[in-house]
Amino acid sequence: MTVVSSELREQCVNTIRFLAADAVQKANSGHPGAPMGTADIAFVLWTQFMRYNPEDPQWVNRDRFVLSIGHASTLLYSMLHLAGYKISLEDLKQFRQWESITPGHPEYRLTPGVECTTGPLGAGFSNGVGMALAAKMTGARFNTKDTTLIDSRVYVLCGDGDMQEGVVSEAAALAGLWGLGNLIAIYDSNNITIAGSTKLSMNEDTGKRFESLGWHVQHCDGHNQEQIADCIRNAQNEFLKPSLIIAKTTIAKGAPTKAGKSAAHGSPLGHPEIQAAKEQAGLPNETFLVPDAVRKVFDQRKQENLEIYTEWNQTFKNWRNSSPDKAEQWDTQWNLKVPDDLLESLLKDIPEKKDATRNLSGKVMQKLSERLPWFVGGSADLEPSTKTLIDKETSILPASVASASLPDPSFAGRNIHFGIREHAMGNICNGIYLFGGWQPYCSTFSVFSDYMRGSIRLAAISRIPTVFILSHDSFWVGEDGPTHQPTEHTWVLRLIPHLKVWRPADTVETIVAWTQCLGASNSSAYAMLLSRQNTETIEQSETFDPAMIAKGGYIVSEPATSLQAVLVSTGAESGPAQQACKIINKKGTGIRHVSMPCLEQFLEQPEEYRKTVLPASAKIIVVEAGSTTPWYRYADHVIGRDDFGDSAPGELLAEKYGFTAETIAQNILSFLKAC
Repeated sequence: MTVVSSELREQCVNTIRFLAADAVQKANSGHPGAPMGTADIAFVLWTQFMRYNPEDPQWVNRDRFVLSIGHASTLLYSMLHLAGYKISLEDLKQFRQWESITPGHPEYRLTPGVECTTGPLGAGFSNGVGMALAAKMTGARFNTKDTTLIDSRVYVLCGDGDMQEGVVSEAAALAGLWGLGNLIAIYDSNNITIAGSTKLSMNEDTGKRFESLGWHVQHCDGHNQEQIADCIRNAQNEFLKPSLIIAKTTIAKGAPTKAGKSAAHGSPLGHPEIQAAKEQAGLPNETFLVPDAVRKVFDQRKQENLEIYTEWNQTFKNWRNSSPDKAEQWDTQWNLKVPDDLLESLLKDIPEKKDATRNLSGKVMQKLSERLPWFVGGSADLEPSTKTLIDKETSILPASVASASLPDPSFAGRNIHFGIREHAMGNICNGIYLFGGWQPYCSTFSVFSDYMRGSIRLAAISRIPTVFILSHDSFWVGEDGPTHQPTEHTWVLRLIPHLKVWRPADTVETIVAWTQCLGASNSSAYAMLLSRQNTETIEQSETFDPAMIAKGGYIVSEPATSLQAVLVSTGAESGPAQQACKIINKKGTGIRHVSMPCLEQFLEQPEEYRKTVLPASAKIIVVEAGSTTPWYRYADHVIGRDDFGDSAPGELLAEKYGFTAETIAQNILSFLKAC
């Protein structure tokens, strides 16, 4: 970077501060303190170190900037505007307004240059860990001794609130374990939260905590640009450890009466305070002011980055020409290309079998791993139970734990061991997807989706196809008792918008469910609910087309007599439901069996199809081993479970709770008789 005078540097920093403060003031809503306090950090990072191209925001080797303190969004919007992204001053003036691209917290897909949706503290930090891991994995596949295609870094700006969230410790532990030297977190340590001083709730030595987790830790004055630059430079030269830079800052730096106070955290400063701050800085009382000299500094950095971008593109072009096979692999990876014959080949290779759907899913995953090089993931220390270990692939392991009995440490592996860290696991997988070129999955027991609901919800908000594999999906877990037996969890997940919950019943449904979760065209997150116990194979006609399962709900069998009722089943309950329908039909009551592996997918079908499957003229009955109340939006009667479970063998619980074929049939006949 060309030398910039100290006066011009200060002018740049003040421009950032007051763009943020003005945007919050105009909206009469927001958080001005953090953007004003971190303006020096952002200026140094974006004008001296960050590699980006506003004309190609998705450049694969760009550095990623993650604003984990998402409430400081006006800082990010101001930086994107100054850096040349398609965010205008008018967009800044529309901060937090209807249909603007500058919402209260950064949103992925909405705003150019925003790498991930942030706001829930700690999520952005752990997304950053996922991005850094994905960069390492991509580099391990495509970088060579002579050509480096991926050497990007991930910069995370985090704060006191992030450091108090447990998910940060979970994610930081994994980053340290993996030795993610391409991850640099800058901690805006201003010692202020909404309630006041952090002394009210925090007295730890954060630096020592991170050192114990394997991080390289530095300290600096967050308003001393030379110190900030030195720390970033040192962090860039630390290749085997992630870096934490603890920058001591003053919240609302430059505000005459509110600097350093919690009053500047989540409320506008007020016109008098902003005016006084501008006078103190020697600036005119003009809103959204960007001096020409400031624009020139950022334009200059844009040109410097354009040279880096152009050079990379030439390297990439030369590599493509000299390595056509690798180039084809690159295209497959970055486009998440799904083979056209995937469903057909899976149906051919995996025979129907009476088995637990967790086992069936595991078999599907082995085949998927052979054909989809971009399919990667792991579990929260439960892969033997969730059946998610890719048998023919190595694991990502640090050298410190590698031994003769374990694979060599390598980012070329595809099995990720997250340990018992569900919350971080979900956010890290989201970050892996957000980096690009990977579709991740992660797994745990269904009941422990409680620990990762935040990451599942953010995947759904972001509309990214992370697959959350959740096994042991009902009271059939048995002897482990109520703490491990899901009751409400299936509907808790179904109630999340843009999350498709698949609960397959047998081999074919499991295969189809997996094919629906894959590929770059998806704009939903996915939950795969799988059984621990064996399930019955659904009896289909010889002319049945498995592609019908992709509609989310379909007719399994029809009665010989006139239709009186429809029995809808999901997952493992489809076996006894199938037998119950036979019992009921033999008694002369006409009942149709419908399997509903994915309610969300079914509700997306045309109304005509839905009415054909669930006609208004018939009583709709649902059987599912879980909460019943939400089903009454669609059903007249529900056979379910609205209480916690008990510690006993699953077969006995099914008998006691009324989920055998005989008790289901009796329940339905009694209901129909009472109608």
